[in-house]
Amino acid sequence: MNDAQETTEEASGGAARALRRNRLVRAVGTISFFTLLSRILGFVRDIVIARGFGAGMGADAFFVALKLPNFLRRLFAEGAFSAAFVPVFSDYLARGDENETRRVAQAVFTTLLLVLAGVVLIGQVAMPLLITVAAPGFYDDPEKFELTVLLTRITFPYILFISLCALAGGILNSHHKYAVPAATPLLLNASLIGCATLLAPRLEQPAVGLAIGVFLGGVLQLALQWPALKRIGLPFRLRFDFKHPAIKRTLLLMGPAILGVSVAQINLLFDVLLASLLPDGSISYLYYADRLVEFPLGLIGIAMGTAILPALSAHAAQNDIDGLRQDLSFALRLIVVINIPAAVGLIVLREPILALLFERGAFTPETTALTAQALLAYATGLVAFSAVKVAAPAFYARKNTKTPVRIAMYCMLANMVFNVILMFPFAHAGLALATALASYLNIALLLRALKKDIGFSLNAEIWRAAWRAGLASIGMAAALAWGVERFWRAGELSGAERAIVLLPLIIGGILVFALLAKILRLQEIEQLWGLLRRKRSRGAS
Repeated sequence: MNDAQETTEEASGGAARALRRNRLVRAVGTISFFTLLSRILGFVRDIVIARGFGAGMGADAFFVALKLPNFLRRLFAEGAFSAAFVPVFSDYLARGDENETRRVAQAVFTTLLLVLAGVVLIGQVAMPLLITVAAPGFYDDPEKFELTVLLTRITFPYILFISLCALAGGILNSHHKYAVPAATPLLLNASLIGCATLLAPRLEQPAVGLAIGVFLGGVLQLALQWPALKRIGLPFRLRFDFKHPAIKRTLLLMGPAILGVSVAQINLLFDVLLASLLPDGSISYLYYADRLVEFPLGLIGIAMGTAILPALSAHAAQNDIDGLRQDLSFALRLIVVINIPAAVGLIVLREPILALLFERGAFTPETTALTAQALLAYATGLVAFSAVKVAAPAFYARKNTKTPVRIAMYCMLANMVFNVILMFPFAHAGLALATALASYLNIALLLRALKKDIGFSLNAEIWRAAWRAGLASIGMAAALAWGVERFWRAGELSGAERAIVLLPLIIGGILVFALLAKILRLQEIEQLWGLLRRKRSRGAS
């Protein structure tokens, strides 16, 4: 091979790399945009709930009623099912046989529908037992226990609708159609806001209105996905083909994946179990703090994990390990340069943000202070939470679900130990800190396994991005801390005054970080900015 040929191949390889990165960033951008809208609407939802319910009995009962179907949703749908189904479905897509691809989608839809319908029926009958296990601290309060059982029976069918949405989303994402799946959470938040404001005040037990909002939200989310599937020629239809090879392959991968995802969800339920033994409001403090951490986690961590699984699966289908490593490295660099400043910002501004969003009605200054303790602990784990969302798909893409499961089991045991140790000195904040510590253990073990599996390790580019983002974040933190002390703590602020003070602080913090990133030559920020400018110029032309 002569020098000219080598140069041409290097150029084409670089162009292909740039194309993959641009496609990945565009996918993440689409998902992040709708996630941002959903998170904003979600905060409006939480403000409405906090104003009407605070951290009292009705709020605690509703949050438990929401956690149970969410546990099974993540178990059957967004976690284990997606991890197993998308790589298998990507294989069939790569073959180019549209009829066979349609048969796969319909056979899997039918199987999932029947399984989840059975789960919902069993759950309705066994609900008192489930609540006793999930929130044993409620059992000694008959009124609270009965309310939680009622609310969970109403919310429980949500698992059926949202799991079918997850199937639809996996199909659409595999076709590089990200907008509709990313937009569906907007409907759940809109449904909850509508029911909380219009229905709940008219009911004898207002919390029932919130539960009905969850049920209706699931129906609306599935209804939005249906036309998008028809447009790509893959509408959901019953096909009783339980022996189709795709079902067997999906189930074989899903078995270990269910165990792995269930470990993460068991951790969450164990947190609820322990929090139910703490003073009233502890579950709500953790919920509101978790909601704030979910904001940046959803914008980049979950969005990146969703977008990268089809990309990594395509590399794996072609046995392109080098391309897989390159995309994974790029994704992790984006994770650290965005989540390090996000975590620092949450830590410094935790009380002002909570006060602005929630401190009204039944949500008192004391509630803000106690929730801020949990937020501080959760925010320390933000980088690890997001990195796990990107590292785990590298195994799923290669149809290796056993390794993440084994690691998740180790981390579950570690999380339980951390919980028991930390809840006594730090109460509910100790439970949040235990979750953060377990996540760092999780990502460390995943990276170790990736090095053995595909030779991937944290290269110099990732470390360079991390320490530069860290330095820029330290400067940003100093500026934010000065602003909080100078303006926020200067005197008692009204709701409007809080917004007038906090929003410029946030914008100023972002500008300080951007300036320091420019000085430190943080290339990933420059790349993101360049892509955004090109996209904007194309839109204007």
